Amino acid sequence: MKYVNSNTVLYLNGKFQKAANSTAEIYEQSLHYGYAVFEGIRAYQTHNGTRVFKAREHFERLKRSAELVNLPFPWEVSDLIKQTYKLLQLNNLKDAYIRPLVYCAPNMSMVAATEVSIMICAWEWDAYPGNEQLKVGVSSYESPNPKSFPIAAKVTGNDGNSTLATIEAKRNGFDEALLLDMDGNIAAGPASNIFIEKNGKLYTPQLGNIFPGITRATVIELCHILDIEIIEKHLTVADVKHADSAFFCGTATEIAGIASVDEYQFPIRWNDSVGATIQRTYKCLVLEKQNYEVII
Repeated sequence: MKYVNSNTVLYLNGKFQKAANSTAEIYEQSLHYGYAVFEGIRAYQTHNGTRVFKAREHFERLKRSAELVNLPFPWEVSDLIKQTYKLLQLNNLKDAYIRPLVYCAPNMSMVAATEVSIMICAWEWDAYPGNEQLKVGVSSYESPNPKSFPIAAKVTGNDGNSTLATIEAKRNGFDEALLLDMDGNIAAGPASNIFIEKNGKLYTPQLGNIFPGITRATVIELCHILDIEIIEKHLTVADVKHADSAFFCGTATEIAGIASVDEYQFPIRWNDSVGATIQRTYKCLVLEKQNYEVII
């Protein structure tokens, strides 16, 4: 996946500029301490042109993440949505992944930032993981403890945990990791929420120790529309290894079926699972023009 070529443009502090000519300060708090917040957003080519899915929800969450870690956020969400659409046009992107990042000015002290910048970039994004179901391994790494970090904030420093879990999983022959929380309950994938199916019902970890994903909330909305019973509760590894099927969900992941967790193979064929129904419905949802807010 190539992120930058000679013509790639990004948005930085109110201006569009060539990504290849952009620079970063070596002494930024964000670089040294992981003190920055970000979002992952998807744009889809729909029958009504390229549209950014749930743009307002994502930029509002970016703003909330900044508030949770004491970063200023002097921008209007509506303007950021407008600039994102312009960014896609300048880069001639149809189906794309969009990455806004709020980062600090140079400062090597561990104090609350008073000056911040915002960057928005975008690139083409392939389907993840295609049509293949994932082999997942329970990670030796735990998800962050919400008493040590604001779990609802998307903070760059926090993603070191996800990176280590993913690297470990791939070294052990898996496609992805499944992290537990500090109480030994199921938390999530490195960058996705998890749902399991049992007897036609869907279960997902309750909020509190997990990241409240926008796609997770969308799946729950779809369950209500489709009259699928959805239960939010603490889940154990044993619950997962007695389930009929399972899937990850997230902005980048979308809906990704899970074939196995450790040695346990899910008994229901993916195409016959509730997750596959959610996957098909989600794909239709992101292509419906009424689900988008376009600000000109």
